[in-house]
Amino acid sequence: MKLNYKRTFLVGFAFFGILLLWQVYDSWCPTLLTEIIKVKLGVTDELEVQWMVGIIMACDNLAALILLPIFGNLSDKTHTKIGKRMPYILVGTFVSAIAFPFIPLFFHMNNVIAMIVMMAVVLMFMMMYRNPAVALMPDITPKPLRAKANGIINIMGYLGGAFATVLGMVFVLSSYLKGQHSLMTIEMPFVIASVLMVISALVLFFNVKENKIEEEIKDEMAEGERLAAIADPVDDDKPMSKANKAMLIAILGAEFLWFMSDNALGTYLNNYVFYAMGSATSNTSLMVIVGGLASVIGFGTAGVIADKIGRKWTISAGLGFTFLGLILMCFVKESTVVLDSGMRAFPKLLLVVWIVKGYGMALVHNCSFPMVVELCSSKKIGRFTGFYYASSMAAQTVTPVLLGLILKASRAWSVLPQYATVLTFCSCLVFTLCVKNIKANKVANAKGLEALGEND
Repeated sequence: MKLNYKRTFLVGFAFFGILLLWQVYDSWCPTLLTEIIKVKLGVTDELEVQWMVGIIMACDNLAALILLPIFGNLSDKTHTKIGKRMPYILVGTFVSAIAFPFIPLFFHMNNVIAMIVMMAVVLMFMMMYRNPAVALMPDITPKPLRAKANGIINIMGYLGGAFATVLGMVFVLSSYLKGQHSLMTIEMPFVIASVLMVISALVLFFNVKENKIEEEIKDEMAEGERLAAIADPVDDDKPMSKANKAMLIAILGAEFLWFMSDNALGTYLNNYVFYAMGSATSNTSLMVIVGGLASVIGFGTAGVIADKIGRKWTISAGLGFTFLGLILMCFVKESTVVLDSGMRAFPKLLLVVWIVKGYGMALVHNCSFPMVVELCSSKKIGRFTGFYYASSMAAQTVTPVLLGLILKASRAWSVLPQYATVLTFCSCLVFTLCVKNIKANKVANAKGLEALGEND
């Protein structure tokens, strides 16, 4: 049994496109919504409208909560000449890529309804793309090798996210909001992201032949089922065992809590830096870049760590690192230094926070998804991928609205790190106490040139 690094890298292009779009979306849309709603309501205090921003962002996630399991089940049952996942990946990519640049265009035109509609279209078709794209890795990777494969997939994704943050630094949002640049300041990141999404989907389509690969590795997949790190063997002809079901519920419950925390930070980070710290939004991009580099290290080491101590303790350690980083964030204050631009100096301590958090959450994300799809056979990977993303999207539906209301009531940005810290602690507690540590059986992995595969 061997992990085919070349093929896994190519599958990673799907995740590259996903995180590229997501990073641009999360970095720009909350602030664009804040500004356009302030204008429409005639208010000047951004805290007054954060609950509305949260509701709009949550409505997109609510649609995803419904659509992700649907597309997961549909792709499980789809059989075409180009595979069961590829039709959804191609359609979802191309429609999202076409609609994405219209979001800043309608913002520039001060048309809030059209802007929100375009956001909804992008999210809907990205859900068509996301579930099948993520399910593609476990489709063609035996169970004991999925943690290492997921590390490669996530590194590719974070390269996409890092590229998006560079776009944000080149086309600085805060400059546009001050009226210093034209429409192209905010349009170009969306256009470039759309083009790269299409390119990544085409690379995937021309290099990964689903049907051919599944036929070639069916014996390895069968052996992977035998070596799976689960309490009871999976049998499609029988109901899910109580032990496996309890493990699934515990993982999804903890996942819900850590995504409540992580999405709160992702949704409001740009606003936190711009409004609370009084710093330029280019500093948000810098935070994401250093956090992304730490995440790449985390993804590169998570598989090795999981082989030593098991996936459970790897995730628990990751949540512990994240918790410590967020405690540190609670003590960050805005700088007293005012720059020539009129913005305050950026608190460098936030970079340390994002390095620690980036590494910790990389350990969590790397091992959690393989633990979920470990609990099903190859016939239900799309469905269980849907469970995984339904939990995360449920969290991302609740948390923007809840935190938006808390921000309005407290009238203090300091509640953002406090909110995230409490949820991360609860997540760590649930996961550590309720999930069993079942280590996979040892497998002999091919190394060197052999691991690149002979059938590509």
